[in-house]
Amino acid sequence: MIEPTTRADELRTQLVQSLTDQGYLPDPHWRKAFEAVPRHVFVPGFYLRSEEEPTDSAGVPVWEPVTERTDPQRWLSAAYSDQTLITQFDGREPDWANPEVRHGGVFSSSATLPSLVATMWDDAQIADGHSVLEIGTGTGYSTAVLCERVGSGNVISMEVDGDRLAQAHRALSECGHTPSLVEADGLFGWQPGSPFDRVVAACSMRHIPRALFNQTRAGGKILVTLSGWLGGSARVLLTVDGQGRGAGPLLAGTISFMPARLHAPPGFGDPRQWARMVEAAPARPAVSAPERISGASVESFLPRFLAQCAAPNAQSVILEESTLLVDVVSGSVALIEPAQGGGWQVLQTGPVRLWDRIESALETYDRAGRPDQESFRVRADESGQWLEHSEMPAFELP
Repeated sequence: MIEPTTRADELRTQLVQSLTDQGYLPDPHWRKAFEAVPRHVFVPGFYLRSEEEPTDSAGVPVWEPVTERTDPQRWLSAAYSDQTLITQFDGREPDWANPEVRHGGVFSSSATLPSLVATMWDDAQIADGHSVLEIGTGTGYSTAVLCERVGSGNVISMEVDGDRLAQAHRALSECGHTPSLVEADGLFGWQPGSPFDRVVAACSMRHIPRALFNQTRAGGKILVTLSGWLGGSARVLLTVDGQGRGAGPLLAGTISFMPARLHAPPGFGDPRQWARMVEAAPARPAVSAPERISGASVESFLPRFLAQCAAPNAQSVILEESTLLVDVVSGSVALIEPAQGGGWQVLQTGPVRLWDRIESALETYDRAGRPDQESFRVRADESGQWLEHSEMPAFELP
């Protein structure tokens, strides 16, 4: 056990104890690794959401920069909290010497919350001597924990953002870790370091790239979070056969990661212009309410993922009381709006009837008895990738 000689040591000890008490660190090897890594070194600057209410009519959230210089107590306390810390918006590195308040923006990099880091490494079933490819170095915190567990010489970590990688390199070096760091797109893996015993992605993907299968040794495992443009996600742990094929179950939990940049949803402009496309479309009663896939509850987590599998190119946005689905690939649109007298109605246009597909998937899921997430499997070979269940038709991943 680390002796708490400074405030950072005390907070780190408290964090590790909390993670242990909550069951996130059942393996003493991983607990020892977390005890050794000072998280504050890896997050010299980040954004926290302001406690003040947004002042504009659109309700755009306000994000305050926090550094050791601007607010040392808040900075250190947040660094050792079990929360995700936003480090970048819109793919642009902040000037941490003179950081500015942010009004809205799209998250593009973060320090993953420690409990998720612990879950990720534990789920990957990593053992002594394993060679590991990490996709998404980010701040380097999870990389440092991995280095403590298997040794720097067994770790290759990839990051597409050069500014992020440079900061991670500085922090890793300060802590005495020397993994191989690669500035490249992890969707293509890293052939020079292959084959790997484990490939673990700290970002989400619409499907598992073929390169990752080819770079994983027979019997090795790939841990990836599958996600898509509707915001659904599910983690899968696949075992690879050495011939470019793999299969494995979805894992339990409601965990998500930021998407790999090439797999992020495309912008689609003003949603009101898309909504006008269905003004002349006939309306029909909607069997499923939009909250079935858009709610914040645990119950909507898997249905959202299934809906996404059924309509993989759809994106959604709320327009007042209605939900708009836009498919920029096919030019299809669906609007689910309140119906007179209660309930919902749907208007659709374009070659893909988006809400029809989603409702069909949800009805099939209901008829199967709403099976648990872990009863689904992903199967992949040279011809494609599928989400399968014994009681449901298979969905082909995009």
